[in-house]
Amino acid sequence: MIHVSGLTKAFKNVSVLRGVDLDVATGEIVALLGSNGAGKTTLIRILATVCRPDAGTAVINGHDVATAPQQVRESISLTGQFAAVDEALTGRENLVLVAQLRHLPDPRGVADQLLSRFALTEARDRRAATYSGGMRRRLDIAMSLVGRPPVIFLDEPTTGLDPQSRLEVWQLVRELADAGTTVLLTTQDLDEAEHLADRIAILHRGRIIHSGSPAALKRLLPAAEIEYVEKQPTLEEVFLALVGSPTSNVGSPTSNVGSPTSNVGSTAQGE
Repeated sequence: MIHVSGLTKAFKNVSVLRGVDLDVATGEIVALLGSNGAGKTTLIRILATVCRPDAGTAVINGHDVATAPQQVRESISLTGQFAAVDEALTGRENLVLVAQLRHLPDPRGVADQLLSRFALTEARDRRAATYSGGMRRRLDIAMSLVGRPPVIFLDEPTTGLDPQSRLEVWQLVRELADAGTTVLLTTQDLDEAEHLADRIAILHRGRIIHSGSPAALKRLLPAAEIEYVEKQPTLEEVFLALVGSPTSNVGSPTSNVGSPTSNVGSTAQGE
């Protein structure tokens, strides 16, 4: 679904991409992992036809980003680091607007379906300015799905979100891939890459230096020495146990505090 070969890009004689090669299969989630300045956002901008490469080729859904940008735009959607919603509009109005811009029949019907899918129906008539960070990000991703594009680019999708909202977004991304959507996301969060990605591509100094599944990447290092230690819950585990973690029904967390399976305040022995 995505084929990149020998892609280069420089700004004012500063090379940002120095020959990127990357392939992403249909329905696959690939995490582009790299530090600040590695070139992640530049690569996404090229694939989204926002800027042109200096050399190399990039093909999305059979269309070249340089010679057929309009066809590429019809095949993709881009969600940036910050939610691109109109805060003056309601959640439903945001979705209707995007559906109208895509010239879809029955924009209101499309909006209502996505509101239901992303557990935003109850908030549909509230202005987006009143939404929480997690709700705003869910609305942003819902807007990306208007028209059912086969490829979605997510540029650091959980930046600034609390742990519970982050898990909600992870669940949504996994559901998209399970439904056949191809997802390329950029992240600096190692935990996010490990939880979400079928494959991780490490971008360093403008090149993909390694690509593989999380398990395959771990095997690059020697096996860990086994030690028996007392495992304490992390602060994130405590937080999610207290407020409830997302279930299969997005937006309907169920707290385990006080239940027989709750780990709050307990310790466990493990390897």
